[in-house]
Amino acid sequence: MEKQRWRYLVKKAWKWLYLGVLGFIFASVISTIIFRWVPIPFTPLMIIRCGQQLINGKPLKLVKDWEPLENISPNLQLAVVVCEDQEYLNHFGFNIEAMKKAIRSNQRGKKLRGGSTISQQTAKNVFLWTGRNYLRKGLEVYFTLLIETFWDKERIMEVYLNVAEMGEGLYGAQAASIHYFGKDASKLKKSEAARLAVILPSPRRYNAARPGPYVQRRTDWALDQMRMWGGKLDFEGYDTENDE
Repeated sequence: MEKQRWRYLVKKAWKWLYLGVLGFIFASVISTIIFRWVPIPFTPLMIIRCGQQLINGKPLKLVKDWEPLENISPNLQLAVVVCEDQEYLNHFGFNIEAMKKAIRSNQRGKKLRGGSTISQQTAKNVFLWTGRNYLRKGLEVYFTLLIETFWDKERIMEVYLNVAEMGEGLYGAQAASIHYFGKDASKLKKSEAARLAVILPSPRRYNAARPGPYVQRRTDWALDQMRMWGGKLDFEGYDTENDE
């Protein structure tokens, strides 16, 4: 009798697990399709940062202003590609070579580095929490495949530039551009765009408006890369016309 009861409970648990997985897949696919056109209202990181501010007794700060891609300077679009993911236009969400290099570098005990593409960072920012455990990385792969399937490269770039953390309580290109340079994101010059892209890995540590030696060196490198790319991405209808 006891054995039958345990079999029943195990069977019930597997049924609920199966239904839970199906429900998660359905909800994630539907939400990804919806976000193909609808602006992202908030992200897990925004909620986490607000919680941290409250816990640390800091004033609550969350500044974001969604802008369509055509209202974000092509200079910034190019800058984040040359700084974060130079194979962005060619891969389907993952840069295998960059991942291998990151693994080798970390195994040699050097400073931890990631091999995440812009697509992976977008998937993480929109759907997931911060951290480096295997569950989160597995879900990051899953959501990266989803957005690469249902979104095009322009949409991924648009979302990335609207939700990326760019300072304490600052999210997206428009909020950062106003905060650091007092202008709309559409008017960013090449040097300003390069500085914003350079601080992205550590946006709460570095300041795009007052760059120190490290940020300035990285900015000079980014500008050289942007020139080598011809000053633009191969997105139809976009070109860079602002002066340096």
